[in-house]
Amino acid sequence: MMFLSRSAPARRRSPVPARSPRAQARWLQQTVEGCRRLLSERGESNSVAIAEEVLALYAGLTAEQRLAFFKVLDSEFGPDPQAVLDAAQRYAEEPEATRLMALIQAAEPPRQELLRRLNRASGGTAVIVGMRRTLLELLKNQPGLAAVEADFLHLLSSWFNPGFLQMEQVDWRSPAALLEKIIQHEAVHEIDGWADLRRRLQPDRRCFAFFHPQLPGEPLIFVEVALVSEMPAAVGPLIDVRSEPQTDERQYKVATFYSISNCQPGLKGVSLGNFLIKRVAEHLQREFPQLRTFCTLSPIPGFTTWLHRHAPGLREREDLPPKLKERVLKALAALVQHGGEPAALAGLEPVQAGEPLREAISTLAAFYLAHESVTPRGDPVAKFHLGNGARLERLNWAGDLSRKGLKQSLGLMVNYLYDLRQIEDHHERFVHGEVVASRALQRML
Repeated sequence: MMFLSRSAPARRRSPVPARSPRAQARWLQQTVEGCRRLLSERGESNSVAIAEEVLALYAGLTAEQRLAFFKVLDSEFGPDPQAVLDAAQRYAEEPEATRLMALIQAAEPPRQELLRRLNRASGGTAVIVGMRRTLLELLKNQPGLAAVEADFLHLLSSWFNPGFLQMEQVDWRSPAALLEKIIQHEAVHEIDGWADLRRRLQPDRRCFAFFHPQLPGEPLIFVEVALVSEMPAAVGPLIDVRSEPQTDERQYKVATFYSISNCQPGLKGVSLGNFLIKRVAEHLQREFPQLRTFCTLSPIPGFTTWLHRHAPGLREREDLPPKLKERVLKALAALVQHGGEPAALAGLEPVQAGEPLREAISTLAAFYLAHESVTPRGDPVAKFHLGNGARLERLNWAGDLSRKGLKQSLGLMVNYLYDLRQIEDHHERFVHGEVVASRALQRML
């Protein structure tokens, strides 16, 4: 296994000591003054020292002070509106290169350069990722910080460009600290201790992760893959710790991505998963040339929420083709007949459900995935895979009977198919509002 070159470790946040209000205000003022000095410094060696000082001061800010700090970044370290207007007018009068560059320079917020200089400090990348994690939490109640967040996202998207990332296979020989992080960050199907993890790293399973040179030993995102003989319909057998590994590589016909987990909340919105899936598929095809099918077995985390909040409104929808509307309204009527309104399905046991109820729920799930995925109401996992160029392939009844699976999708799971020859075409069609679906899914609607 390849190991990343070691850079200085990221700072650990120590408990912020109690201070008087006056001392807290002085601490925040010192942090902001440090930012001003950092932007005015010309020498790179002094710049690094000042950046180290600013990051140390930031680590000592309280939650309230951090909010105040981000507000200062918004008010004081944004672009000068008058300078932007003047540069734009000069460029409009004579659109030549020097005036365009002057406009770009005027429009770029000084806080972007501030973050670049902070990033020069030892461990600076990790701290900036942590800053954005805090900022994203604050943004929920502080929408005025959206411009600051946009600058963080802009820079992190560049710094974490997939060209800078290293893909590594995680196996049982990987460092224990890394394996513990895989257990900790698994977000789709919880890993129940070391025995469970060991089964997921057997010869018929694979785990791959992206790493960045400035965050050594810290996985950014990882994907778990099952090498099986046919496209799976249920997740239980894939993660059954008691199952026997398939060691005959000739039986590996299908590579199934059954879990993908982001490990860094501060990198939310930075495109990583789509590149990881494609690189893993290419890697596996080289390792096992007989592999012809690359698919997922995915949850539908937004389905029951949509079913409760939006499905009843289908009766008033005027934008649906008549035949499609007739079918989905028939499915809604079947829910009423067999269990009441959608909100009454919380206690559904998929294995015991009758065929009419199964058909009604499956029809509504197919509609949700095939028609709502291109809208704000769409399922986030569907948007991810369809946006990456996958095809909506198959719905699986009782695919996930865990408590989480029943709660979020009434036990339904879905296969998305990654045809490596068609990914770009499918992606373009999704961008333009079309979900590419298999004939079996189309027949359901």
